[in-house]
Amino acid sequence: MPTEEPDDTATLHRMMPFAATLGITVTCYTAEEVRVQIEWSPGLCTSGGGLHGGVLMALADSAGGACAFLNLPEGAKATTTVESKTNFLRAVRGGTVEAVARPIHVGRTIIVVETDVRDGDDRRAALVTQSQLVLGG
Repeated sequence: MPTEEPDDTATLHRMMPFAATLGITVTCYTAEEVRVQIEWSPGLCTSGGGLHGGVLMALADSAGGACAFLNLPEGAKATTTVESKTNFLRAVRGGTVEAVARPIHVGRTIIVVETDVRDGDDRRAALVTQSQLVLGG
């Protein structure tokens, strides 16, 4: 498994300050795959101790946005999420949650990314597909 590169986490936090607020860290940061993690904490939960769905979506959106950014065509400046679909499959009640984002389509105007969100026992908690609009290209 890739190890965390502190500069990659710092880069993500500069690009997306909300990722820093949530405590998201980067373990892999390439055009082919972005891996980010977050630790379960009671302050991020709903009733019953389940990690809030919005936290899972923010984790996936951070990974997907970073993956799309790393796949920008020449001359483009940024991306923005224009569509996101999340299937929640199980509650996360502890441990580390990892999101793994991979591009499934890289075009001149749209980049589509699929992000697999898994709990610490490697069980799928959510599957997210997003479309990212290429800006400034």
